[in-house]
Amino acid sequence: METFHSIRKIYYTILAIIGVPVNLVAIVILSRGKCGLSDCTTCYLVAMATADLMVIISGVMLWRISSYYFPGTFLDITPVCSVIIVLFYAATECSVWFTVTFSFDRFVSICCQKLKTKYCTKKTAAVVLSTNCILICLKDIPFYFTFEPAKVINNVPLFCNEIASYYTDPAWVGFDWFDKVLTPLLPYALILLLNALTVRYILVTSRVRKGLRGQSKGENRSDPEMESRRKSVILLFTISGSFILLWLLYVIDFIFYNIIGINPEYYNDAFYIFAEVALMSLSLNCCTNAFIYGVTQSKFREQFKSAVIYPATSFIQ
Repeated sequence: METFHSIRKIYYTILAIIGVPVNLVAIVILSRGKCGLSDCTTCYLVAMATADLMVIISGVMLWRISSYYFPGTFLDITPVCSVIIVLFYAATECSVWFTVTFSFDRFVSICCQKLKTKYCTKKTAAVVLSTNCILICLKDIPFYFTFEPAKVINNVPLFCNEIASYYTDPAWVGFDWFDKVLTPLLPYALILLLNALTVRYILVTSRVRKGLRGQSKGENRSDPEMESRRKSVILLFTISGSFILLWLLYVIDFIFYNIIGINPEYYNDAFYIFAEVALMSLSLNCCTNAFIYGVTQSKFREQFKSAVIYPATSFIQ
C-alpha cells in the first residue's frame, strides 16, 4: 500500500502540473475564435475546458495535493473540506454534461438541418451550458451534509469522512443511485446513442451524395461538405470516446459495490486500489480534451505554435 500511495501522490502532482497550464492554454486559444470552429462549438469547448480546469483546481490541487504537501492547513477543517469536495463533484459533473450537450449539438448540426439554424447558435449554447451548471450545483448541495469530522482537536473539526448512514439509510442510498445514474450512467447511454445515430446518418447520406456526384462510377471529386462533417465527427468521437474509456472503471466500481453491498470504506486493499485507480482515471479525463484539440484540429495547432513562437520572437527582437 505504501508503494501505491507514493504512486498516487506522484500521479496527482504531475496531473496538476500538466492539467492547469494545458486547460488555460486551451481556454485562451479557443476564446480567440481563430480555430475555424463555429461560435457554438467554440462555446461548448471553452466551457468544457473551464470545467476541466475547475476539476483540477478543486479535486486535485485543493483536495489531493494539499493533503500530501500541506497537511494541517485550514483546508483540512471539515466545513472547508466539505465545500471543496462538493465543488469537485459539481465541476466533474459539469464537465461530463458539457460533453453530452456538445455531442447533442454536433448531432443536431450534422443530422437535423432544419433545426440547425435555430439550435446551433452561440446564444443557445450559452443558455444550455448555464442551465446545466445551475441545476448541477443545486443537485450537489446535499453532498455537503454527507461528511462528518474524522477528529476534533481544540474544538476544531478536522478532515472529511462520509457519514456511515450514507450507504445504509434509504434516503441517502436513493440519492446515491440518483447521483450515479445522472453522472455517468445516463451520459454514457446518451453519448453512445447520439454517436450511433450520427454514424448512421453519415453513412446513409454519404452513399446518397456519392451516387449523386457520380463517385460510385469511379469519378474522384472532392466533397467540401463531407470533409467538414468528417472533421466534426473526428472531434466529437475522440472527445466522447475518451470520456467513455476513462470513466469506465468508475462505473464498474459503482455497480460492484451496489451488487455486492460493501461499503467502500470497508474495502480490502485490492478493492480500495481499484476504486482509487477509477478516481485517478476520471481525473485524467480533465487533461485529455486539450490534447485532443491539438491532434484533431490543425488551426488549433497553428494558434498554439503562434502563441509559443510570438513571445520568443518578441524577446529576441
